Amino acid sequence: MPRKVQGAVERIDAFGNLITDIAAGHLAAAPRGETTRVRCGEHETFGIFGGYDDQPELTLVALLGSSDKLELAIVGDSAAAMLGVPVGTPVTVEWQ
Repeated sequence: MPRKVQGAVERIDAFGNLITDIAAGHLAAAPRGETTRVRCGEHETFGIFGGYDDQPELTLVALLGSSDKLELAIVGDSAAAMLGVPVGTPVTVEWQ
């Protein structure tokens, strides 16, 4: 049975990372590997990573940030600028 957590982009930080309203506790059961799909508007990535260094430059990554919330980032660039995603954009995390 698929599992799902829904939220939205809550704010954009000074680096252009998309900070969501999805708290780490809501993702406790979600696997961190590539079986977990994270969608933000029409963009998607697979896996929840431990840091920015886990993927190559210009890759969209999902990770739990210092605010203990799910963040979406472009490695080495601004996710807000690259994706054109505003505050309020829906975010969905799904896994099986």
